[in-house]
Amino acid sequence: MPRPAPQRARRAGTAAAPNWRALSMPRTVPRIVMKFGGTSVADLDRIRAVAEKVHKQVAAGCEVAVVVSAMSGVTNRLVGYCQSLSPLHDAKEYDAVVATGEQVTSGLLAIALQTLGLEARSWLGWQIPLRTDGAHGKARIDSIDGEALITRMRAGQVPVIAGFQGVDPDGRITTLGRGGSDTSAVALAAALQADRCDIYTDVDGIYTTDPRIVARARKLDKITYEEMLELASVGAKVLQTRSVELAMKERVRVQVLSSFSDGPAPSEDNLPGSLVVDEDEIVEKELVAGIAYSRDEAKLSVRRIPDRPGIAAAIFGPLTAANVNVDMIVQSTGADGLTNMTFTTGKTDLARAIQALEAARDVIQYGEMATDDDVVKISVVGVGMRSHAGVANTMFRTLSDRNINIQVISTSEIKVSVLIAAEYTELAVRALHTAYGLDAA
Repeated sequence: MPRPAPQRARRAGTAAAPNWRALSMPRTVPRIVMKFGGTSVADLDRIRAVAEKVHKQVAAGCEVAVVVSAMSGVTNRLVGYCQSLSPLHDAKEYDAVVATGEQVTSGLLAIALQTLGLEARSWLGWQIPLRTDGAHGKARIDSIDGEALITRMRAGQVPVIAGFQGVDPDGRITTLGRGGSDTSAVALAAALQADRCDIYTDVDGIYTTDPRIVARARKLDKITYEEMLELASVGAKVLQTRSVELAMKERVRVQVLSSFSDGPAPSEDNLPGSLVVDEDEIVEKELVAGIAYSRDEAKLSVRRIPDRPGIAAAIFGPLTAANVNVDMIVQSTGADGLTNMTFTTGKTDLARAIQALEAARDVIQYGEMATDDDVVKISVVGVGMRSHAGVANTMFRTLSDRNINIQVISTSEIKVSVLIAAEYTELAVRALHTAYGLDAA
């Protein structure tokens, strides 16, 4: 029997949620959304393997909808075409071009499923419809009408849906931004009232840290939405941040698992991957769930500024106007009455940040500016931090014992992040993984 349909709780203070319109008739079979990324559908052999996985899930008695990305490398090639013709290309036409990658994959997978005897049909975003705003290239979902899909699923059809795309208020194709197929899958799982959204990728789950750095990293059976969102935002690449935000808001249970492993169809009693769920579903909560790192960091220091009210606004106002995202911030004031402001931004934003601050130098009145892009952000994440003291101190002591200097610190309720020199990345990750007892036995 399937789990009860998830309750779509709304949190006070959040933005208006998308309008999920779907049939709410009772059902007696599980309903699963299966999402396959670009490496999972990289060529025809991989598409055939995906079709076999879908067939197993249907044979296990589930209603199944599938969401697919473009074949590996295709989206990059399509983006390259647009940029080669015009670096300042029309965003609407850009969307019309890059959305075709998922259209091809959805049609090919539908054919592969038909050869296995399943009734399958491809669906594009506008056919559902999956409606978005008009922000082409980075659109946000406004509503999904799931009734037609549910009707087909009840009749035994497998919808194969092109991820990453929707339709704007003017009826034009939009795309959701890179990694948007994860968001499509979670949104559709909410609209279809699915019991679970299985995201198949090239890893077999969510690990306590990068297994390429720490051989004794452990695969997590379950992790909370909050922990996964923090890990995704500070460098973990398993799930796209927007998809985790949406899963948390809509209480969609998400499983991350490998498309390259064989075995029976996952069932509620035998889930091989890592499940992202509400905190209430985890009985024994880890003090720390994982260690993440991000090499996409640059540090910028604005020094010897006259200390006066409004100086922070004078610095960060021009950065906002230049669409520069700022992360970690530290301010220090000396006995001479001058203050220093240090912050981090993405490496790709560094040039724009420098330009914006140089243009505002007369207003800010800073003495000098220094930058460093040879840094890395290391983060420790875990809901157990809420009820345990000393988590940050363990991090600071562990790094100190290895003579690793901390340049900037930032914290949240379930996260501590530090900025260190990039040369110490692997040493820091390994040491912290051991210090918090995360090493596999």
